[in-house]
Amino acid sequence: GARVFGAKAVIYIAQTVDESFATQLRSFGAEVVREGAEYAASLAAAERAAQANGWQLLSDTSWPGYTELPLDVMEGYLVMASEAATDIEAAKWQPTHIFLQAGVGGLAAAVCAHLRTRWGDGPTIIVVEPDAAPALQASIEAGKPLITIGPISNMGRLDCKEPSHLALKLLAQGADFFQTISDAYTEQAIAELADHALATSPSGGAGYAGLKAALADGSLGLTPDSQVLLFLSEGPIGG
Repeated sequence: GARVFGAKAVIYIAQTVDESFATQLRSFGAEVVREGAEYAASLAAAERAAQANGWQLLSDTSWPGYTELPLDVMEGYLVMASEAATDIEAAKWQPTHIFLQAGVGGLAAAVCAHLRTRWGDGPTIIVVEPDAAPALQASIEAGKPLITIGPISNMGRLDCKEPSHLALKLLAQGADFFQTISDAYTEQAIAELADHALATSPSGGAGYAGLKAALADGSLGLTPDSQVLLFLSEGPIGG
């Protein structure tokens, strides 16, 4: 996106993000800076650098006083949702269940909002988070944004201990259930996907892990007749 405007992108990532992810970012011309053990620390470093250098901070999470640009980022996720919905409608079926992986919640909230406008209250929408970072679930239960505490998750892009305020508001209205999954369970799930030539990362395949967990424990009303929509949001990169 920065190249379209002739701008330089400096992207901050946590120390735990796999190097293959950084390599892909550099291939698009971005400068990659590693700082912090997890998402929140990396974001804080990016915010400090933006203030010190007069840069424009572009984040996928939002907080009071910083909402306009995160909303623009969320709108970008609508492309994926719109393409999926259009293909599904052309095939003349509609999902009964939709599993959406979430970190700060931007992708999940954008996709949830779009699909609600297309299909109303029909599908059951489930938001899936790492059990090490249940920021959305905990905030929904508390009725206010919370910062959660937990170990580092192998679901790197989902390992966010604090939710986006915009995303939280949208998901409180649009999602039906919030679910957490373990790192080990997600590793098993993406190995199964890879066996079917659907290679993805733990972050990208967390929604499928959520589906497997729901099938295993018999929750969420899944039956042999259920029609499930999933998004693999990343290719086979680490984390």
